[in-house]
Amino acid sequence: MPAISNLVLTDRAGTPVDHTFVPDGIPNGIATWVESSGVKVGDKMVTLGQRKSASRNRVSLKIAIPVVATETINGVDNPKVVRTAYANVDFNFDRTSSRQERADLVGQLYEALSSSTTQLDKAIVDLESIY
Repeated sequence: MPAISNLVLTDRAGTPVDHTFVPDGIPNGIATWVESSGVKVGDKMVTLGQRKSASRNRVSLKIAIPVVATETINGVDNPKVVRTAYANVDFNFDRTSSRQERADLVGQLYEALSSSTTQLDKAIVDLESIY
């Protein structure tokens, strides 16, 4: 069982930037990491939840990336979330699945999200329709 520690996730900027998410606890069994902008409302967040039943193992990975602007009213600056991007990845494995089967699925998902998988990348990143 891994201990919660920093996560470093690299973006796809022209010059890629490493984003360090630091542990923010495990409330209600959901591991949470944040990359702080200095203003709590603007924190980027990664969460990981796990559930087990008699026949299934479920893992849910979520990322929330808010965009914050400063709103000035009567000379008072207030940070305000103007939009948020979300990603949710849910894994659902049979209890009898092998480690290799789970690793294969994760590897295929990783490749599906690669910029070199242009059909999916254009649909997700460029919001182009598939025809």
